[in-house]
Amino acid sequence: MLTPDKLERINILAKKSKQEGLSTEEAEEQKKLREEYLKNVRTSFQNRLHSLTIIDPEGNDVTPEKLKESKKSQKNIKH
Repeated sequence: MLTPDKLERINILAKKSKQEGLSTEEAEEQKKLREEYLKNVRTSFQNRLHSLTIIDPEGNDVTPEKLKESKKSQKNIKH
């Protein structure tokens, strides 16, 4: 998870970019912060997705095979 300071810095750089433009160093910093933010969002989403099991009204597990395989491969990586 990104720290509040980093999130604030992302917002500051975005605002400055729209208002007056960024220096080369600031643009590079913004790029790195955005990449870190997106990596965290993707990891969080994937973890959330892996916690799902889909059950139909009859009580059968109808979780898509692709998701089941992804869960299995994730378990193998962690252990």
